[in-house]
Amino acid sequence: MTRLHGAALELKSVAMRVKILGAGPTGSLLALALAQLGASVRLYDPLTVEELPKRSRAYALTHSSRRLLQSLDLWDPLNSHLTPFTKLQLDDQELNRHTCFEIDDLSIQNQAHGAVGWILDHRPLMELLLERLKNQPTVSLDLGELDKQGLDGHDLVFAADGPASPTREAWGIKTWSHRYQQGCLTAKVLLRGAGPLTAYELFRAEGPLAVLPMGGDVFQVVWSGPLRCCQERAGLHPSHFLDQLAAVLPEGLQPDVLLDHPAAFPLQLSLAHQLQRGRGVLVGESGHRCHPIGGQGLNLCWRDVSTLIKLVRLSNKDTLPVAKLPRLYARSRFLDLVCVGLMTDLTVRMFSSRNLLMLMLRMPLMVLLARLPWMRQVLLKAMTDGPITVVRLLSS
Repeated sequence: MTRLHGAALELKSVAMRVKILGAGPTGSLLALALAQLGASVRLYDPLTVEELPKRSRAYALTHSSRRLLQSLDLWDPLNSHLTPFTKLQLDDQELNRHTCFEIDDLSIQNQAHGAVGWILDHRPLMELLLERLKNQPTVSLDLGELDKQGLDGHDLVFAADGPASPTREAWGIKTWSHRYQQGCLTAKVLLRGAGPLTAYELFRAEGPLAVLPMGGDVFQVVWSGPLRCCQERAGLHPSHFLDQLAAVLPEGLQPDVLLDHPAAFPLQLSLAHQLQRGRGVLVGESGHRCHPIGGQGLNLCWRDVSTLIKLVRLSNKDTLPVAKLPRLYARSRFLDLVCVGLMTDLTVRMFSSRNLLMLMLRMPLMVLLARLPWMRQVLLKAMTDGPITVVRLLSS
């Protein structure tokens, strides 16, 4: 009986065969999640296992991502690399108005975890994911290799190969996109004068500037502005770069040392016309992209992964045919993607404008945010759990 039961489990564990194209944070996390659900996974990426962790980037994680990492037994192993922030300070530098989001503005369930959010560096995240994937017997890593976008005997193909996704192009899926006049520059710096466990989002006429704590005096700067300016700043001598950064930071914050080479890239809002084609599925930035304001990007991608986990569980219980999973995924994700895209786009347009009407709208908004806890709670819930949770709360 035991042998037959084990054989049945083994057959079930390889019942779903999937191919994932792209082994960045989203593709690798999806591969690990599906393997833990018993799927046989083949993961492809043109970068090698040594190259994948080398990106100099930090991510702001919200509570929706915390729950996903906890469910996959990744949160505790990453704990020593996570930098929590207990205060998010919003500054409208044009109006000289400020407001702070703190732990008391979180939902009761999220307050228990002691942080508004966390900052995580790319390298320890990728090293842990790749280590876990190597130890999964049902995962085949084809790193440093390209693969065709067809099924090739697999039940599903997931494209997690980024905003310029060659898979999306091969599948003939078009995207709606809007290129912002802004670009974005990221850099790590040593910074003096910042509040303890405080993250900053500064609204400026040329674009938002985020200053994210990474432990000690190390901060990640996410600096939006005209793309040409971002590219020019990225090529500056470190001392000149720090001088320009010091000129736009709030009084009391002083950058001392540039820790990496700044990277500049264009910004756009985009959404694929459809998130699936047959049994092929677009995941993460291959299917959508938003402005990085509020650190929504990776968290939005990882909510794609959370949705797929729920659907694969239904498939494992024989309540959802595999062939119907891609279309159901596309329908399930649409509202969240549209809400986040509109929310980030509206925020950027409103707070990057010197238009008198916009300034007249922003003044009472900043005053009310500072004075009304319920407004901060609603906005923070949308940022940390996703705007759909607010829609559901208001409709219940």
